[in-house]
Formats: sequence, C-alpha cells, structure tokens
Amino acid sequence: MLAAAARQGDTATLQRLLDAGVPVDGRDGRGRTALLVATHANRIDAARLLIERGADVNAKDDIQDSPFLFAGAEGRLEILRMTLAAGADLKSTNRYGGTALIPAAHHGHVQIVRELLKTRIDVDHVNRLGWTALLEAIILGDGGAAHTEIVQLLVAHGANLQLADAQGVTPLAHAEQRGQHAIARVLRRAGARA
Repeated sequence: MLAAAARQGDTATLQRLLDAGVPVDGRDGRGRTALLVATHANRIDAARLLIERGADVNAKDDIQDSPFLFAGAEGRLEILRMTLAAGADLKSTNRYGGTALIPAAHHGHVQIVRELLKTRIDVDHVNRLGWTALLEAIILGDGGAAHTEIVQLLVAHGANLQLADAQGVTPLAHAEQRGQHAIARVLRRAGARA
C-alpha cells in the first residue's frame, strides 16, 4: 500500500500509513522501497515526505537500483538533490558497477552531472564494462550539445583524459572514430592524445 501511494504521489495516504506504523523502508515483490517507487514515478512531494520520515536513499532493489542511483541515471534532479542531502552513498554502484555519474553522462543529463560534480564522487570510476563517465558520454552519447557539455564538465573536474577502455582505446580515439568533432576538439584542447 505504501508503494502504491508513492507511485500515485498520494502524500495524504503516505502520511496516514506512516503514522499508523507502516515501515518506511518496506519492500515490494521486486525489492523496491516506496522511495524508489516514488523516484521511478518522479513523485517529488512523495519522495520528500518519505525522506523526511527516514527512508533509506541507498536501499537497493533486486536489480541494484537505489533512489539515489536511479535519480542520477534517469535525470530526476530534485530527487537527486534530496538524496544527496540525505546522505547518498557516492561510492554505491549499479548492476553495471557504475556510480550515479556514469549513466548520467551516458544519458546526457547535464544538470545531474553538474550536481554530482559538486560532490566528492570519483570522476574516474571504472565500471564493469571498463568505462568511466567520460568514456560512456562518448561511446554511448550522440556527440551533440548535451554530451559535449558533459565532456567539458568532466574535463574541467579533472577527468583522466588518457584513461582508456579495456581494449586500450582512449576517449579521444573514441570521439574521432564516432565523428564527434566538437568533443574531440574539447579533448584535444585539454591535452588529450589518441
């Protein structure tokens, strides 16, 4: 019932259920807490209420998503900010072994990347695919304005420009192979080598 109210953004029902003693971090059949369900549905007020009532922003479901990781990956900026304020674990990783920064870079969520870079998140964390946020922005990005801005942000925050993928291909080489000319220019200006 808590998850259903969270999905609908029904804060009155959430409040009533929590006041009646329903555990804030109870799980559904897929291991999701009400906060993760609210995050999926981008129900900001429901998420705020659950966090205020002590919901665990790092509680993972059966596929290793947490409210913090999902908010980062899917561009839920307001919920991401709330999870950060509530003690999000910057070292927590998703099912691919990536921090919140990596899928945010992949999906072109500029504001999420900007927000995460205000923290002490590891800009050079390598996931199980052998990719950093910089590599993922290039390999899985479209080379457009959002991904170019993300590359600029990562470069400005000290991303290792020579940290190659598992096959030894550098970020600049990937950008050049994909015809991502604006990104390649950003990388070359910063001193990257292919």
